[in-house]
Amino acid sequence: MPDRTTLPGYETETVTLRIGGEDYRIRMLKDRQQYSDPDGSAERAGISPATWPLFGMLWPAGFALAEEMSRFAIGGKRILEVGCGTGLSSLVLQRRGADITATDHHPLASEFLLHNARLNGLAPIKYQDAQWQGPNPLLGQFDMIVGGDVLYERDHPGLLATFIQCHAKPAACVLIADPGRGYRGQFSTRMLAQGYTRTERAFSSDGVEHESKGRILRFDRVSLPGAPAD
Repeated sequence: MPDRTTLPGYETETVTLRIGGEDYRIRMLKDRQQYSDPDGSAERAGISPATWPLFGMLWPAGFALAEEMSRFAIGGKRILEVGCGTGLSSLVLQRRGADITATDHHPLASEFLLHNARLNGLAPIKYQDAQWQGPNPLLGQFDMIVGGDVLYERDHPGLLATFIQCHAKPAACVLIADPGRGYRGQFSTRMLAQGYTRTERAFSSDGVEHESKGRILRFDRVSLPGAPAD
């Protein structure tokens, strides 16, 4: 049974998930009705009451991304997770010894990430609040950028593609676990225009690959378009 905790303004529960043959304890919001923004920080960040709880839930695409991160080759890569939420994929990468930085724009994301790292006996994960619609000069560039279920609003394909353009190295890999909300075609078009190639495969919430709407989208780029060859 999940371990439930009441905190001021909302309720959480701690669940144990099996990822890549290992157990992870994750604190998450009890349900999508949880909402608390007493100091108005979420409102200032442009987060509505309807979308406020989304960061603190576990979604099938997030689970699929974490599974992918449990086996993906990470040696020598500087990795960025966008929209980290509860931080599941970042926790998996941290346990594997990856150079991982987590980002989100929710005021509570860093708190949940730190708490979940402690629950799993891990050192704090590097974190930065990062908005997609503006510059993040302290963030730098990465060999690999990953995200789970991050294309759920109409403007997300353009915003995320522009963000990636700023923070991906000339040679980079981008992995997005997308449940099929209807925006991955627009996102793919923008990524292809940046010089990436795309491959994809299906995923499902039960961890078995079969024909479904869920896809692991992989974008690879060996250099920037128009860059001179070595």
